[in-house]
Amino acid sequence: MKYDLGLYSGVVKEKIEQLNSERIIERIWEKDFTVWGNEPTEISNRLGWLDCSEVTKESFAEIKSFVDDVRKEGFTDALLMGMGGSSLAPEVFRLTFEVKKDYLDLHVLDSTHPEAISEFEKKLHPGKTLYIVSTKSGGTVETMSFMKYFFNTVSKKLGKEKVSKHFIAITDPGSGLEEIAKKLKFRKIFLNDPDIGGRFSALSLFGIVPAALVGVDIEKLFDELLNMENESKLIAVEKNSSAVLGIILGSLANATVDKVTIITSPKIQHLGGWLEQLIAESTGKNGKGILPVDLEPSASVNSYGKDRIFVYLKIEGDNEFDDRINKLKKAGFPTIEFSMNNIYQLGAEFFRWEFAISVAGHLIGIQPFDQPNVESAKIIARTMVKEFQENGKLPELKNEMSQQSISSFLSTTKSGQNYMAIQAYIKPDKKSWQQLQSLRLKILEKYKVATTLGYGPRYLHSTGQLHKGDSGNGFFIQFISEIQNDLPIPDEAGSNRSSISFGTLIKAQALGDRQVLIDNKRKVLTINLGKDIIESVSKIVV
Repeated sequence: MKYDLGLYSGVVKEKIEQLNSERIIERIWEKDFTVWGNEPTEISNRLGWLDCSEVTKESFAEIKSFVDDVRKEGFTDALLMGMGGSSLAPEVFRLTFEVKKDYLDLHVLDSTHPEAISEFEKKLHPGKTLYIVSTKSGGTVETMSFMKYFFNTVSKKLGKEKVSKHFIAITDPGSGLEEIAKKLKFRKIFLNDPDIGGRFSALSLFGIVPAALVGVDIEKLFDELLNMENESKLIAVEKNSSAVLGIILGSLANATVDKVTIITSPKIQHLGGWLEQLIAESTGKNGKGILPVDLEPSASVNSYGKDRIFVYLKIEGDNEFDDRINKLKKAGFPTIEFSMNNIYQLGAEFFRWEFAISVAGHLIGIQPFDQPNVESAKIIARTMVKEFQENGKLPELKNEMSQQSISSFLSTTKSGQNYMAIQAYIKPDKKSWQQLQSLRLKILEKYKVATTLGYGPRYLHSTGQLHKGDSGNGFFIQFISEIQNDLPIPDEAGSNRSSISFGTLIKAQALGDRQVLIDNKRKVLTINLGKDIIESVSKIVV
């Protein structure tokens, strides 16, 4: 790790001395909740990630035996149904390591858009697919809706007597999912350490079971992890790179340099999606927060405001973005650089950042293990769903799509202070991503504000907490579309009754988040892209 902080070097040096005097490293490893707050609630029972290397290793033999069994039985694919911490690390493992020969190809479903669900249903052969239902709480509405839908469709195609052996669960002990999985006779139930929060669970069963299914050598992954763990125990803060990273992020955020722009080697670019949740959901609360800016299109140095810090993660020997970082340094932007020898150091990076964000939380003055604003959008969405079930309709949403309204909305942004978040409640695919990325670049170049892009409802379990919990510098453009081929959500697995569809659910989620943003005095513009999403986005002139 190396860093160039310019004007901020002095304050970081001061904070290193301060945290040495506070015994911060020892206290974190002692699981001292007073590092982050006066009460142990949602702190003391969320520090299990510190023991992940030991606890998860105890399940290695069980995991390997399970993976061997499903491979021998001819399973070729796995569909992981989960949100946030249950889906992001598995996605990083799959897209970084790819799939080892004769192991299972892992697909991640975290969109309630009916066309996304239908695509997986058409693409995957149920007789060769393992369905992974992954949720810590055991009651995540999206995950349980996916489970009920696919349990029914697989049951119809394979027969009721065969369906159960195609389903497994990863959850906490005593959760609603554990009970349902037992009732439905799931093939396997993995019970995770309940003292690990969702976004800190990458190295627990939530991340490692899917990693093993695609052929990651989990022993090797944890050997690399152990090196980082040992370094993170160094009590001299200046020698502890994880702690120093946290001090830099926290100190600069306190100085309003709070837009952490992530640049990575292409091979590890998907790590940014996991970092996005860890940073945003951990720090974005109580009017404070660090905004992670992931996969932002490259622009000239003149397009960036004074609120930026750039983090560069590269694979040894891949110098693709070295020139870009050097230009940013010369322009005076603070930078942090990491070099990984190989992709098996990914587990070590997961741990480094978990530790760093815990330190940053201490400096910012927040506790990083809760998510107080996430539930608010869920409550309103549930209210709207109930209203739909009673009245047969959701509230109407005025479409604010006009050139004048978009330009007027964006014209009040201030470079160096505000950010613009695109919230896309549309089917995630390559074409829509490219079009929305082009829109990000236009906004970045014209208004010189940080931009983020998230598909709904995925982002609700990632950056959604920060959107509602930070200081209120965000501008939110919410895209919705016309659902063309809707799908019913079964009331129960095995039942043909349905009182709501996925199309209704995703609309309720968009409406719910919009309402909570407005209630929190956030600036929101909602645009209905209609049926031709690509064409509609291409016509937007900022």
